Amino acid sequence: MRIFFFILLFSLTTNCFSQQLETVDFIRVEALIRPNYSEKKVSANATYSFKILQKCDSIFLDAINIKLLNTYSEDKIEIHSNKNKVWLVSNFKANKTYSVSFSYEAFPKRALYFTNNQIWTQGQGKYTSNWLPSLDDMNDKIEFDLSILASVDMTVITNGRLNAITKLDSLKNWNFDMEKPMSSYLVAFAIGDFKKNTVTSASGVPIELYYRPQDSLKFEPTYRYTKKIFNFLEAEIGIPFPWQNYKQVPVHDFLYAGMENTTATFFSEAFVVDSIGFSDRNYVNVNAHELAHQWFGNLVTETEGTHHWLHEGFATYYAHLAEKEIFGDDYYYWKMFQSAEQLRALSNEGKGEVLVNSKASSLTFYEKGAWALYILNEIVGEEVFKKAVKNYLEKHQFKNVSTDDFITEVEKVYGRELTDFKKDWLYQSAFKAEQAYQSLIKSPFINEYFKISVLRGTSLTLKIDELERALVFPNDFIGQEVVYQLEGAPLLLSAPLYKKAFLSNNLYVRQAIALSLVKVPEELKFEYETLLRDESYVTQEAAMGNLWVSFPEDKTKYLDLMDGVEGFQDKNIRQFWLFLALLTENYKPEKRVDFINEIKQYSSSNFGHSVREISFEYTGYLNMWDDETLLNLVNASQHHYWRFQKSSREILKRLLEDENYREQLILLRKDLDTTSDNFLERMLNE
Repeated sequence: MRIFFFILLFSLTTNCFSQQLETVDFIRVEALIRPNYSEKKVSANATYSFKILQKCDSIFLDAINIKLLNTYSEDKIEIHSNKNKVWLVSNFKANKTYSVSFSYEAFPKRALYFTNNQIWTQGQGKYTSNWLPSLDDMNDKIEFDLSILASVDMTVITNGRLNAITKLDSLKNWNFDMEKPMSSYLVAFAIGDFKKNTVTSASGVPIELYYRPQDSLKFEPTYRYTKKIFNFLEAEIGIPFPWQNYKQVPVHDFLYAGMENTTATFFSEAFVVDSIGFSDRNYVNVNAHELAHQWFGNLVTETEGTHHWLHEGFATYYAHLAEKEIFGDDYYYWKMFQSAEQLRALSNEGKGEVLVNSKASSLTFYEKGAWALYILNEIVGEEVFKKAVKNYLEKHQFKNVSTDDFITEVEKVYGRELTDFKKDWLYQSAFKAEQAYQSLIKSPFINEYFKISVLRGTSLTLKIDELERALVFPNDFIGQEVVYQLEGAPLLLSAPLYKKAFLSNNLYVRQAIALSLVKVPEELKFEYETLLRDESYVTQEAAMGNLWVSFPEDKTKYLDLMDGVEGFQDKNIRQFWLFLALLTENYKPEKRVDFINEIKQYSSSNFGHSVREISFEYTGYLNMWDDETLLNLVNASQHHYWRFQKSSREILKRLLEDENYREQLILLRKDLDTTSDNFLERMLNE
């Protein structure tokens, strides 16, 4: 049998390999997962139930570098593995349900991450098979019931409802149940030191909101409006939330802004903010976007990448609507305008993309997809649009869909074909900017904004009255536009307008001053210093730096005022403060060593990649590279987040061009583990 299996595997003489979806339906997976943080591996026992649809002699599960340990099947099914698959071989009969069980272990190189005392997964389309044999295909939906073993002091979050927690010596077994099927890429778990608060939606759905204990004071601003978003989307979409419960958890060094795992959204801890940080970097849009995916992507799932906009375009569209509900019409239309500007610029460069293009950019899938829905709503009317969306979800729930499936439902309710819409928004690469702008100018705010924005390039003398009127009761965005148009103008004319902008007390108008008026004139020094107290870390950081440079005699005063302010999760203000303190002659000389050590410590793997990236930047500016920071840089150059990895490698390459640092790094190889040593050797030989 084993010889037969390998002949089968490599010659591919059956139809099962190429037509698996027509041959088998995997129904359920029950798995007991035990991650091992110290060894960066996962051990597991799993049972798979599946129904054979057509007679065949082999089927498979995707399983990347997974090593089988023990196997079992009552039907005497042969279970084998190679590098990328687990094969099940038998004389399978049509319309019969089978079951197999096996144990395995894996050392995942992707999809399962061990970061700073946390463990979390990220399937992203097709990568779950790196830690759980499953299907790298969105078209077979399976009920996944996971049990996760974790240390007694850790919390586990995964798909479905928590059934029970059982203590096993130094471990706890967290047993979860999913009632409905989903695509394999949406299976996920996170383990860490988390606490939670639970709120209940208007429809009775429990919403579990997780946080690290040290972030307890940031809980409210981080999750602000979550219940409102949930209630709004249920009402707006017209279909009840399709799963048992909903959970959200911020994880360390996450790869993206967020990921819509079924019932369990994971998101970047960059969005864990206090009330000041909320003004600049809040979780509201990502929160709404990932929640909308529970319907669009999770309940109905694309058949292939060609139809990816059915996930991202819908999620973006409904996230915009949720923000409109929370922040108002002006904010909504501003976001839509910014989106249109990006798409128009891309289109004008000849880089526009067809929406139904599997290789399109995120901008196309997300923003052009949202614009397509926005225009479609205008064409057919809101009542028809909502009815069509409801029909589409109900008809195709727990199934896979194409663009035609959605358009068909709209055309049925609308009562006519959407030929022009499909041509203009689905199959045309150019962005229909004129149609978008004709829609936008229905907003009084956008009309007023355009009246001010067309004054760019006009002499301040000729437009001063219009700009002054715009600052009487400044809209966030029109007020910012006024300030940006003052840049470079004669101070004699611009100073009164700047003072009026300061007195507006509009957070974002004042932020525009901090970002654009870099060289602070003496005439505006008093007003500019008030920016240091604004409830915006973006404003505070820019104002601190600009004042420090503009008034060197007051450097100490500004440093004293900003001492102790941390800023966002990346410690942007604290690290900038340390940098300026070290550049300020005779500033707290007794603390200088402490300041240096603090910047250096932020480069270690104990901190998130955004913290470390800033630390490396200032370490380079101050030329403070030593054994500690160089070792941290080598570590960062192998990081799982590719952008951070890339920027770290670029720094490392530059240092290797310096003979002194090159020799220092060679000497440090004795302190590296085998993987890091091999990596550094490759870098040295490049």
